[in-house]
Order: sequence, then structure tokens, then C-alpha cells
Amino acid sequence: MNFQPLGERVLVKRVEEANTTMSGIIIPDNAQEKPSRGEVVAVSKEVTNLACGDLVLFGKYAGNEVSLGADKFLVLNLEDIFGIIG
Repeated sequence: MNFQPLGERVLVKRVEEANTTMSGIIIPDNAQEKPSRGEVVAVSKEVTNLACGDLVLFGKYAGNEVSLGADKFLVLNLEDIFGIIG
């Protein structure tokens, strides 16, 4: 994959969360919300406070979904990212 975000944007791959509840109930894929956390895959040159590999939390409806090869990613504006999960 060769993608370089422009402006104050980052490329993020969603991190799938567990699809069972604390009590062991399995939630089907079509009933789940899309995860609002992901791993930073690429960062534009203007963004200095994020690096590839950071786990971030972002808004539910933030970003634009793009397909690069067989994978799906989100292109997020820096202002759509709430913070880094440590």
C-alpha cells in the first residue's frame, strides 16, 4: 500500500472489538456498531503529534471510508480524533 495523506489528515484502520457481552451473549455482526477506535497507518507531514501504530479514538461518523487493495481504511481529519489510547 502506498498512500500519503495530505493536509492535517491521517489514515486509520478500524480495530474490531469483541462481539460478545460480559455475560457471554454473542452479538451478530449486523447488530454491532462500527468501532470508533483504530490504528494509525499513515500520517501526513503536517501532523506531528501522531505516529504510525498509535491507537486512537475518533467520532462514530468521522472520516471518509476508502478501499486500498482488499482492506478498508478511514481518512480522518486531525480534529476528528479525540485522543491516543495508551
